[in-house]
Amino acid sequence: MNSLTSLDRRLYLDVNSFARHTSFAHLFMKEYALYGGVIILGIVGLIAYFRARRADNPKRSVDRVLWTAAGTLIALGLNQPLSHLVGRVRPYYAIKGVEVLVPKANDFTFPSDHATVAGAMIVGLLLADLPMGIVAAVLGLFLAFARVYVGAHYPGDVIGGLIFGALVVVALKPIGVAIISRITDYVSKSRLKFLVYHKANAPTPELAK
Repeated sequence: MNSLTSLDRRLYLDVNSFARHTSFAHLFMKEYALYGGVIILGIVGLIAYFRARRADNPKRSVDRVLWTAAGTLIALGLNQPLSHLVGRVRPYYAIKGVEVLVPKANDFTFPSDHATVAGAMIVGLLLADLPMGIVAAVLGLFLAFARVYVGAHYPGDVIGGLIFGALVVVALKPIGVAIISRITDYVSKSRLKFLVYHKANAPTPELAK
């Protein structure tokens, strides 16, 4: 066992010990770690989208927020084969007697899917809407911690997921935003332009051409 793996294991056990002594938080942490955190991040992204439609440059803002959503899904999809390639087993199968607050899964643990989503959402929104990005950062980092707290991941798993999600969104942003921009160009000239512009700042038919 190398030093990084040893440190990862030790930190996992420290958080697991903390979880044992905070049983009052178990129900909340379980729900947040399973679905709640991802759902709340999705709501933050939706709020950012509605804010983008009212921005000074709504089309550019909407393009960036939509790329955050698309980039997050792409990062999650790429994470699946990556985790199988790494093949790291879940900590509760490698360490006996640990506290596990969620149903045990049979898939691999590195990088964490939940943390990948969090990392992609955090960086995407930071680049699209700074205030909402800060909110996403707080919620997403707490989600990463919650995945360790409930016993599902090593700290290294969630750190890896956060970094991987962020890298995918940043690396693919130029082409992703370019593709989305073409789509919103078409939408903004159609009857569905309300999906891009709020009625208060919608362009006139002449400007939309």
